[in-house]
Amino acid sequence: MSWTAEPVPGDPEPAGDAAGCWLHGVVREATPATLAAVTGMDGGPLRAVPAAGLVAVVSTAPLAEYGEEALRRNLEDLTWLERAARMHHEVVAALSRAGAVVPTRLATVYRDERGVARLLAERRAELAATLDRLTGRAEWGVKGYAVPGATARAAAGGGGAAPEGAGAAYLRRRRAELTARDEGQRAAAEAVHDALAGYAVAARRHAPQDRRLSGAPTAMVLNGAYLVDVPTLGGFTGLVAALAGRHPEVRLELTGPWPAYSFAEGRPPATAGASPPGLADGAAQ
Repeated sequence: MSWTAEPVPGDPEPAGDAAGCWLHGVVREATPATLAAVTGMDGGPLRAVPAAGLVAVVSTAPLAEYGEEALRRNLEDLTWLERAARMHHEVVAALSRAGAVVPTRLATVYRDERGVARLLAERRAELAATLDRLTGRAEWGVKGYAVPGATARAAAGGGGAAPEGAGAAYLRRRRAELTARDEGQRAAAEAVHDALAGYAVAARRHAPQDRRLSGAPTAMVLNGAYLVDVPTLGGFTGLVAALAGRHPEVRLELTGPWPAYSFAEGRPPATAGASPPGLADGAAQ
């Protein structure tokens, strides 16, 4: 979570009906058609805040719901969090379809547009460099899931157990098989990631999602994000298919394109908060 409160000196505390600016992302240009494609956090229109040759896209954020104390409460409510994450992502996704965007983290709220404009002026060089790096590129996700019954060949050998102590021998053999299987799946995930990272412009390997979040019946062993040049997408997807055939012990799932959440190092402002469940593939790492 990020909250940037910048009241004018002498201003009283905001009233219950006061509103701030939810910052969705920074772009080079925001056309009226792009801004009209989706609504903001309050259900109203998006607004463009131009400054220093850049444009911040914001929406109205009633402080009764999106103020600092309200956010602390609401971010503990998973239903609210899911809804807010989806609304924020829909705006970022609409911006990304029109061009490069530096997305902000969820719940980046400013007191007013003056604070947003000041951010653009102060961080212009960093934001412009990030936009340049993301132009013509998109983020793709590749998730790998363990395939039940896939056992490494090393575990399949071995002589039969002696009659005496057969139960203990079976348990040892079973543990060895499970260990070999897990190690084989981890090695396959590493090999897949290394191959994809070698093809992509940039790559990130995120922590695997819990099954309650992934919805998959088996454990996730790879949660990778890859920044890919748009003209080379065919080669990237072909490589994913080839790797899936080469490593049958891991089921690969390709998702995207996503806004470049994983590669927007210059996203404003830096926060310690993690992307919540329900945000886009690259942000719900």
